[in-house]
Amino acid sequence: MKLTGLLFFFLITTISLSAQNIVFVYENKVYQSSIKTVQCFNTKKEQSLPIYILKSTETLTFSFDDLKGGNRGYSYTVEHCTSDWKPSKINSIDYLESFNEDIITKYNYSFNTLQKFTHYELKLPNEQIKPKIAGNYLLKVYENANKSKPIISQRFFVLDPVLNVGTEIVASSDVANRYKKQKVNFTIFHQMPIQNPYQDIKAIVMQNNSPNVAILNTKPTFIKPGSLVYNALNANEFWGGNEYRKFDTRSFRYKAEHVQDIYLDTINTAVLFTDVSLSGPKYSNQFDENGNFFIRNQDGRNPATDSDYTKVIFSLNAIPPNDKGSIYVLGQFNNYSIAPANRLAYDENRKKYFVSLKLKQGLYDYKYVWLSEDGKFDDTVFEGSFFETDNSYQVFVYYRKPGGRWEELVGFSNVTSLKK
Repeated sequence: MKLTGLLFFFLITTISLSAQNIVFVYENKVYQSSIKTVQCFNTKKEQSLPIYILKSTETLTFSFDDLKGGNRGYSYTVEHCTSDWKPSKINSIDYLESFNEDIITKYNYSFNTLQKFTHYELKLPNEQIKPKIAGNYLLKVYENANKSKPIISQRFFVLDPVLNVGTEIVASSDVANRYKKQKVNFTIFHQMPIQNPYQDIKAIVMQNNSPNVAILNTKPTFIKPGSLVYNALNANEFWGGNEYRKFDTRSFRYKAEHVQDIYLDTINTAVLFTDVSLSGPKYSNQFDENGNFFIRNQDGRNPATDSDYTKVIFSLNAIPPNDKGSIYVLGQFNNYSIAPANRLAYDENRKKYFVSLKLKQGLYDYKYVWLSEDGKFDDTVFEGSFFETDNSYQVFVYYRKPGGRWEELVGFSNVTSLKK
């Protein structure tokens, strides 16, 4: 009996300790399934990149829903990070003007929805949390002031624009991919002394705000007085991809764009039309939002609290490259996350791939990607790739002062490949 009791105590202790060992990762991530619809953007423009200028009047809007309802006492803090999203390992007094922890006090309960939830919202910077240096930051949300109970981690950027970045999008220098790829050339214009551009400056180029397709630049092609030029022949080339697929669930009273059926189960369910591969030889032009989503409700007043949740059923009728990989549906709505919840499963009876996601009413962009057995990410297998595709490109320039202990974001550019 004593041995059994000791064994039981050991098991309980082990489970308890493992539950406490959950740690934040330095990426956009949701740690509990009840947390939905995480948004973070510059308050001036909905769904813009979460970046603001240091010591300006600009703010970021951060929000999320908790499907468990009530008020669970969420706290938050921010941490300065390196250009490659690792901890800068500096004290909070080096990067924060005021406190290093606060409570989210603004929340509202859902109204007239089948799925009950609590909507939380936060503005950054504020009187309690105010970064004082530029750079990459990670916002950490946790429960009951306990950082071992992570809820959300969210990346954002603080810019000190001491450099200018000129950017242009051109065709690939590779003749074989000239009609499939887009190449980003950029020049950093500066008026400050940069002793060693190869060590002091890093530039990261990203497509459509997606961390899955980001390229690091550490060596300028040309160094000129007052400028650093990055235009090497095979550098910063991206697959053009295709325009995003999209659907509209703003109302349950009628079937809007790409919605085949709407019916009421335990919650509202929206069945999308079956998608097919778009990897044909011809580019099909359509307007999209470069992967973004917008919470909207045509039947209520306040999109944040009156928009209900919907079980959205995606289906894909396409042949994968082989049977060794997986298919995922991705967009800004799920942080382009290669997670089990976003993976499609094959239905032998209907000969299609399916996945269902619980999403808030609104307008959504999405695409299908292929992840091979060795972890290689490919978003052209089912979408195709065309130079004509309209994409947005972001260039982030980081600077570490000689002998400095951290990197600062000192330049930024956001351009689109085409103007519609």
